[in-house]
Amino acid sequence: MANDSTTAAAPARRAARPSRARQRLLSLAGFLVTLAITFLGLLAITFFIGRIVPIDPVLAVVGDRAPVAVYERVRQEMGLDQPLITQFVSYVRDVATFNFGTSVSTGKPVIEDLARVFPATLEMATLGIMLGVLIGVPLGVFAAARRGSWLDQGIRVIGLLGYSVPAFWLGLVGLAIFYAKLKWVGGPGRVDIFYDGMVSPVTGLILVDSIIAGEWEIFRNAVWHLILPASCLGFFSLAYIARMTRSFMLDQLSQEYVTTARVKGVPERLVIWRHAFRPIRVPLITVIGLSYAGLLEGSVMIETIFSWPGIGNYLTVALLNADMSAVLGSTLVIGAVFIGINKISDVLYRVLDPRAR
Repeated sequence: MANDSTTAAAPARRAARPSRARQRLLSLAGFLVTLAITFLGLLAITFFIGRIVPIDPVLAVVGDRAPVAVYERVRQEMGLDQPLITQFVSYVRDVATFNFGTSVSTGKPVIEDLARVFPATLEMATLGIMLGVLIGVPLGVFAAARRGSWLDQGIRVIGLLGYSVPAFWLGLVGLAIFYAKLKWVGGPGRVDIFYDGMVSPVTGLILVDSIIAGEWEIFRNAVWHLILPASCLGFFSLAYIARMTRSFMLDQLSQEYVTTARVKGVPERLVIWRHAFRPIRVPLITVIGLSYAGLLEGSVMIETIFSWPGIGNYLTVALLNADMSAVLGSTLVIGAVFIGINKISDVLYRVLDPRAR
């Protein structure tokens, strides 16, 4: 009888395998369709923003003193005389081939400019979010565990400062104190002028490229310059992450299963980190992901103050020069970063929370 039941169960298991495989394929297809629709919506938003803003891209190329004939010729060459839907289709086709146009400011293809400036922002924002997570998460946990204590009050003040202090003020004060006065960190720029251009760009990340080249003196100089701007960005993410972690932890510490664990005599350290902290990892991923994306696109003031050659500084110069190709290309990259980080967060949901699978 046991052999008969086992034999009968085998076809059922084999039938279940294609079903699971089909579900995975459908899930992957749905993921790709959602990604494509989201990206198409991003393309539509950036395109129509470029047409709505009161900036004439033709004048940015020919100047305001160009003859009418030259103006019309350039306008036709740029395709601006075509119907709007035709322009949008051409825009989507160009973006699909990574053709974002030519920058008026630099005279180079926008894709080359973005490949040059984005790694600088990525390097600074990555170090900033690492500081924010490594410091902000423990601070939020300790504040919730000691609610109402002086530690909790101090962390709440830090969170309030992170929301209220302007980025330009924090950057200027940091330069005045830690660079000009104490000489603890490097000044504006990624490296000292003496080291500029001495490392061949491989990844665009100067820390990585200096390691590849074996230039340890340049590596130390780059770290010396990176500490202050990354710390300024990290402070804002730290405040946000600490505040949200505290809120999530307070909700979990009030649950009945935490009270039960304490009644059973489970050590408080295990109650906090094993029982209360584990359930908040999933919502915390969203907080960290959005904070990271915000650092990648919201570092305009910090990059301007520290003369950091990143995408924020590049976007600011493009706006001042009415360089719409560079503006739209930068906006598109920033939006794609948001989409990518959100999708990565969705994948991590499934890894950490079996209920989402």
